[in-house]
Amino acid sequence: MAPKFGTSGLRGLVSELTDDLCARYTQAFLRAVGSCGSLCLGRDLRPSSPRIAAAVARAARAVGVEVIDMGEVPTPALAMAALARAAPAVMVTGSHIPADRNGLKFYSPGGEITKEDEAEITRLAATTGADASKAAAIRTDRRAAADYLARYVDFFGPTALASLRIGVYQHSTVARDLLCDLVSALGGHALALGRSDRFIPVDTEAVDDGTRGLLRDWTAAHGLDAIISADGDADRPLLADRAGEVIAGDVLGHLTACALGADTVVTPVSSNTLIERSGVFARVLRTRIGSPHVIAGLQSVMSGPARAVGFEANGGFLLGFAAERQGRRLAPLLTRDACLPLVAPIVAAREAGQDLAALVAALPARVTAADRLEGVPTERSQALVRVLAESATERAGFFAGYGPEAGIDTTDGLRVTFASGLILHLRPSGNAPELRVYAEADSAPAAQAALRDGLARARART
Repeated sequence: MAPKFGTSGLRGLVSELTDDLCARYTQAFLRAVGSCGSLCLGRDLRPSSPRIAAAVARAARAVGVEVIDMGEVPTPALAMAALARAAPAVMVTGSHIPADRNGLKFYSPGGEITKEDEAEITRLAATTGADASKAAAIRTDRRAAADYLARYVDFFGPTALASLRIGVYQHSTVARDLLCDLVSALGGHALALGRSDRFIPVDTEAVDDGTRGLLRDWTAAHGLDAIISADGDADRPLLADRAGEVIAGDVLGHLTACALGADTVVTPVSSNTLIERSGVFARVLRTRIGSPHVIAGLQSVMSGPARAVGFEANGGFLLGFAAERQGRRLAPLLTRDACLPLVAPIVAAREAGQDLAALVAALPARVTAADRLEGVPTERSQALVRVLAESATERAGFFAGYGPEAGIDTTDGLRVTFASGLILHLRPSGNAPELRVYAEADSAPAAQAALRDGLARARART
């Protein structure tokens, strides 16, 4: 597929992310949002990321923009550093998708770019070629990760994880060493697990059975209180309890919002409905999937006194107000973050004298499951969703056996709620040839069974 903007920046096959294409998009981005004279640049651990980052750097320098090379760094750490400088940033990452793909995530001097910015960048990249007329400086600055680590150590304190044994599934996430340092700095004992020299595409929203098995084996073998991890660029968390059971990202978001004292939640339509059923929050605003949509929703409620947060089903968490804890203050950070929803639930459970499983068990009994059909052309996924959304007869045939509909939601894809309480959601991916399928039910077995069935029915139609 040709590189294009999806829910998390520009994405495409590595073979199609040529140096010239990366240069054109970089220079188009700088023209669209303004450079302020410098560009912060980071990358993940994919084999193709150094080459792409070098192309981005050359393109920026060629139009007189100084490049601050922050190296291999988590996306939220890069974003935080760029915001502090009021400078734009580019993160070279394909997030959780396989290593044959990569991408560019853009930040304006004020934060993540908007959908309007994406349209303007695409227009400019298509209408002008790359410029190579100047040669600005490039310098190295490796402080972003340390500043990002200090953000959470300062807020939670050096004994927040005291006496806890926390496994860190390192695989190929760019935060693999930072997560170990974070556990240790908060007083816990960190055990590094599963470090890999090859890139592993960990999808925190659809954790595969092999990974789930590893987590269960590790907790049992090492007597761990929890295992933490993140996706490739560390803006999506993965957290497992002491039995090695994965806690869904939207559940982590709910627990984190509660721990921070939020009263308003902005979250995509795909997130678990326990958020509303819990009755904890004064307002829940549902959006399309993707952090730009969540950020837009957050910004719409931040002008008042709301203590607003945003999160996605993948667990990425956005803090929209200054949180306070034991006299310490945590500044807002309007970009998807993995560390906060990893630490806050563990600390909340510890302070309540519970384990994570007990904290989750106290929530309304709603369970989500998600997976994807890979290799499905976007046009075919879109065609299926469109015909089902437009025709009650087609839906009745496709969802035969599930009983009457209680409602449909076409905010992003097609989300059908049945009178039984079961929810099935079909959505074409925004950054890969995939069809996403989500299921929600009152129990894990029911959600998994509905997910398998939904995938099978979608496969038969695509």
